[in-house]
Amino acid sequence: MNRLFCTTLVKYSPRNAVLPSRAVQWPRSLATTASNRHANTESTATDAQHYDIIIVGGGMVGTALACALGKNSRLQNKNILLLEAAAGFKQPSTEQYSNRVSAISKGTYRLMRTIGAWEEIERTRVKPVLKMQVWDACSDALITFNYDDFAENISWIVENDVLLASIYRQLEGVPNVRVRYSSKLASCELIRDGADRSTVRLADGETLKCDLLVGADGYNSLVRRQMGVQNFALAYNQMGVVATLRLANAPSDNVTAWQRFLPTGPIALLPLSDDTSSLVWSTGVAEAKRLLQLDGDSFIAAVNAAFHKPMPRNTLVDDVMKGVHSLIKQTTGQRLEAAPVVEAEVASSRAAFPLGLGHTSTYVGQGVCLIGDAAHRVHPLAGQGVNLGFGDVQTLVDVLADANYAGLGISNVSELLKYEQQRLKHNVPVLLTTHSLQRLYTTDFVPTVALRSIGLTLTNALPPVKKFLMNYAMS
Repeated sequence: MNRLFCTTLVKYSPRNAVLPSRAVQWPRSLATTASNRHANTESTATDAQHYDIIIVGGGMVGTALACALGKNSRLQNKNILLLEAAAGFKQPSTEQYSNRVSAISKGTYRLMRTIGAWEEIERTRVKPVLKMQVWDACSDALITFNYDDFAENISWIVENDVLLASIYRQLEGVPNVRVRYSSKLASCELIRDGADRSTVRLADGETLKCDLLVGADGYNSLVRRQMGVQNFALAYNQMGVVATLRLANAPSDNVTAWQRFLPTGPIALLPLSDDTSSLVWSTGVAEAKRLLQLDGDSFIAAVNAAFHKPMPRNTLVDDVMKGVHSLIKQTTGQRLEAAPVVEAEVASSRAAFPLGLGHTSTYVGQGVCLIGDAAHRVHPLAGQGVNLGFGDVQTLVDVLADANYAGLGISNVSELLKYEQQRLKHNVPVLLTTHSLQRLYTTDFVPTVALRSIGLTLTNALPPVKKFLMNYAMS
């Protein structure tokens, strides 16, 4: 399996209220500007059916791409359409936190600032993370991540609803981007199928054509299937249980992310406010379903036990760890800090979703490309999923802007391959590392526990290595 997994990962070809069921209506002045930009290209009738770029999928990654493309000075002559199957995006609640959040990396932070969304995020809700503590339930191994004197954030916790709404609001000022809701993709035809241009057919029978079709339609991507590329998929037989939790005796400044590796999978507590945190608990499917059925008090008891209850320890592992500590000449002086005790869960915040791994053999084709979960899917233990997708966005925008400026076209495979090659260099190592950690930390097999504990302890004792890992993961 490992050989197939690695081969499939690296193989690639060389070469705010939203108006439902209709397009977002832009102000007349903006619409006129957009119309004038494209007046010299095609007739009005043809404009209604042809776009330079069509993005399928109006999630966080697809919407960010539409916004970044539309705001790029070298692509403002391109007519862009964003298709979303839902009737409209969910407005973030003003009364409580959402149970789906993302740990935003520095790269994503820069992208959000570039497209103007970060100011809106800050005005809504965001929580910086200054420190992260990770520890093994089967030994005394731990590692902490933070910058010297807590001078920088290592990440930011943002609700997915807040992130998406903040990006959408930026689109209101982008005249060359049109958003259509209730637009479900029924099928598509690509140049490889004999079409003169990439073609999409909507569920209502409407046909649209474009020079570049971008699949941002998730890990069950229809665009990817039509490309006919191989897609490696692996179900972990795990689910991620999420909930919004209230903390008892909360710290004066809740800025630490906590993650404990249990034999059944990691459990994490991510700060949302001084007295509220978000839970992400990866565990087996049967256990996840049991957790969903528990009453509130029983669920809180289970969460606190998962963070604080001692697990059975093997004397051999303890002896090995004593030896490792004695060999480390300069100790870090760190001691395991106890995670906050959970007091209650926010009503109706508990949910679960399946976990798995996926990677497609190629991201691009003539007049088509994939981004986000359509191209790769990763376990949430390292908080990298949406950051990989936003990384795709930044790279693809840069490649397309350069190609358009040079007059090379936006559907040229040779140019699109630059996007693929750059993203493979980052995505594949992250997927391999995350998959290895998932396998390494979902067992209590004594030799494995001993080896991973040694590795974690040695890494924690080497600040330059920790800093490198932290900067790479959150770049």
